[in-house]
Amino acid sequence: MGVVAQETKKLTLKDCVKLAVEQNINTRTARIENEKSKYKKEETRAALLPKLNMSAQFTDNVALPTTVLPGEFLGQPGTTVAVQMGSQFSTTASLSLSQVIYSQTALTALQLSKKSEQLTSLSVEKASEEVAFEVARLYVLNQTTVEQQRIISENIKRTEKLQQITRLTVETGLGKQVDLDRVNVNLENLYTQKSNTDAALEQQINMIKYLTGLSATQEIALTDSVTQPLSAVEPVLMNDFSENVNIRMLQSQKELNMLNKKLVNSGYLPTLSLSGQAAYQGLRNDFSTYFESGSANKWYPMANFSVSLSVPIFDGFEKRAKSRQASMDIKKTSETLESTKENYGVNYKNALNTYINNRATVKRQRQNVELSEKVYQETSLKLNQGLATMSTLLQDEMSLSSAQANYLSALYNLKEAELKIMSINGKIKDLYNSTN
Repeated sequence: MGVVAQETKKLTLKDCVKLAVEQNINTRTARIENEKSKYKKEETRAALLPKLNMSAQFTDNVALPTTVLPGEFLGQPGTTVAVQMGSQFSTTASLSLSQVIYSQTALTALQLSKKSEQLTSLSVEKASEEVAFEVARLYVLNQTTVEQQRIISENIKRTEKLQQITRLTVETGLGKQVDLDRVNVNLENLYTQKSNTDAALEQQINMIKYLTGLSATQEIALTDSVTQPLSAVEPVLMNDFSENVNIRMLQSQKELNMLNKKLVNSGYLPTLSLSGQAAYQGLRNDFSTYFESGSANKWYPMANFSVSLSVPIFDGFEKRAKSRQASMDIKKTSETLESTKENYGVNYKNALNTYINNRATVKRQRQNVELSEKVYQETSLKLNQGLATMSTLLQDEMSLSSAQANYLSALYNLKEAELKIMSINGKIKDLYNSTN
């Protein structure tokens, strides 16, 4: 039987981003950590719930303990008598219960675990946005490279045609060998560019497969055009970056540090708890009748309960030192938060300026490519008519190639700036959260 060809998987940009967010190792491990934090919260909550324990103990007193009693107790005044106490075999079965009535430390620890869970949830979001940005950047780079490949292929066809014409003129004595050599050099350069572009395309596709969790043998086709807008909303100047996941993580970390300080300070407060125990005890000297019932084989009940209050008085200033450390953590996070907001403000303005500049540059370079193509065609026509030299035509070809390269560079820079804007303003998630 022949090998069945694997169907090519067609992927839009959003398809790739969604796959990466679902399958990438970074997002998977972040989700595992988030799940772990939920169990950590359950562990912390357990400190506030009742504890119930059952225990049983069997003891064989091989040598009974001896105590000395005054002789008056045994009718022997003026003497002391050594007496063995207890029974050889004893069994105890007990059920104990304990419950915290009030512990500010346990209550604050529960708040702390809930905030930690929120922070790890934001870590999942951060990992998702980071992989979304990387996959989108690779997707745009790939589509730019595809456009470059198309342009190089057209240039090769045009240059191969020019090579045939030039070779014919040299063979008929109407052209110069040096012109043919120049055309050959240009053609070899184009072949090299084509080979490098093909290799770059393969590397980009392989990296996209890795990030999206697809098999290396899976054939894929990226369907979106590089000219398609990434965001449905035109970016505008803004100063509020509260939706940025890093800002939200720092804010959450600050709240976590504040709770940590509260946890330390709650150690100054008293703790009130309740405990109780119910048990049965069996005392035997004859093991052969151990499990038989009777007047000699009784089980003796016992029970108790207690309420305990623990009031911390002095700990050598340990909690004071920890509280001051927590205050420094709060201050440090606050400074980092404000600095990060300022940094995003500057980066956003720069990205927006880059976006606006490259948008205008793309328009100009597209017009420049069209003009360069027109000039090349006119020079080519004049060359056929004997009104232009091969050197002039090759110069026009170099100008056209330069215009094409500048256009592709500006197009990629435009898309990269758009992605940076979406990353800073928190809109990068639209690439994988959208239902469209």
